[in-house]
Amino acid sequence: MAALSFTLNHTAKDSAARAGVIQTDHGSIQTPIFMPVGTVGSVKAVTQQQLKLDVQAQIILGNTYHLYLRPGTAVLEAAGGLHRFNGWDRPILTDSGGYQVFSLAANRKIKEEGVVFQSHIDGSRHLFSPEYVMDIQRSIGADIIMAFDECPPYPSTYEYAKKSMELTHRWLDRCINRLAETPDKYGYTQNLFPIVQGSTYKDLRQASCEFIASRGAVGNAIGGLSVGEPEDMMYEFTAHCTEFLPLDKPRYLMGVGTPWNLLSCIDLGIDMFDCVMPTRNGRNGMLFTTQGVINIRNKKWATDFSPIDAGLPSEPSQYYSKAYLRHLFVADEILGLQLASIHNLSFYLWLVGEARQQILNNSFASWKNNMITQLKTRL
Repeated sequence: MAALSFTLNHTAKDSAARAGVIQTDHGSIQTPIFMPVGTVGSVKAVTQQQLKLDVQAQIILGNTYHLYLRPGTAVLEAAGGLHRFNGWDRPILTDSGGYQVFSLAANRKIKEEGVVFQSHIDGSRHLFSPEYVMDIQRSIGADIIMAFDECPPYPSTYEYAKKSMELTHRWLDRCINRLAETPDKYGYTQNLFPIVQGSTYKDLRQASCEFIASRGAVGNAIGGLSVGEPEDMMYEFTAHCTEFLPLDKPRYLMGVGTPWNLLSCIDLGIDMFDCVMPTRNGRNGMLFTTQGVINIRNKKWATDFSPIDAGLPSEPSQYYSKAYLRHLFVADEILGLQLASIHNLSFYLWLVGEARQQILNNSFASWKNNMITQLKTRL
């Protein structure tokens, strides 16, 4: 089978926004793209059929740390990989567990060899080395696998950020070597994306971009942003990184973000995004719509029998009313969580699809500016 390829279809005339196609052995992905997060092999409250039909997802995420703990690599290998285990026949990307190095800081110890984790499930201890993380991701069977990295917190001192970045670079070379020594599993190609680090220091970010670009991977990711820094700083460092990452490779900004974050970063030349926000916020009653943001629990929606969002093609958005969805939330009916999750995900996928069309039409920048104002409106 073939390695991942990226075709750049068009670059906007009025910004750095790009439209392209990523080709994997499990199908093609039109960029810019948003990737729903299925941490444990499941996007919360949404079936794989709904992801295809309503959300129109082209690729989903799994997480190495969580899938390693449950159900474990033995089960995944016996199933023939995550695609067969969860019934998703389109591309999958797995995060390496590097983010858990950041988010589970109280339960881990970082050293040159790797990271010792204490399981959040049963307290058992596990060592994740770069080599072992590659082995686990081979067993999971994702089309795109992420290098093992350390994501430094914000703020970090320059000394810590530099030391952390250099460790991430050494780990990357170990990841590359391990993949070269081991075959793809399940009959298709698994493709490594390195991760740029360097916190909020421009010289470190440039050095990390240049180091990673020199390794010639088929795609590259920007990590360590959207970890608490101000929004303007996230945009500043995203723009800085895209100056030094290859034009002919897809660029993945990890863990971002709101609908307006997506449009602003597409404008800066980012191709791929993921975030738990559409499902997490949806389960809490926050809906992102083509008209603005809705808190569906508010009393004002109790007798609003208009569709959740008539501008979207998904069944929940058009078929169910705001009043009915509010009733489900107030009544603690689980269907409400499902409908809100599907709606928000379908909105995110609609948004990046519309952005792609605007890029191809050379009308992205003006559309983006108007759209961001609308998306931020509290209804």
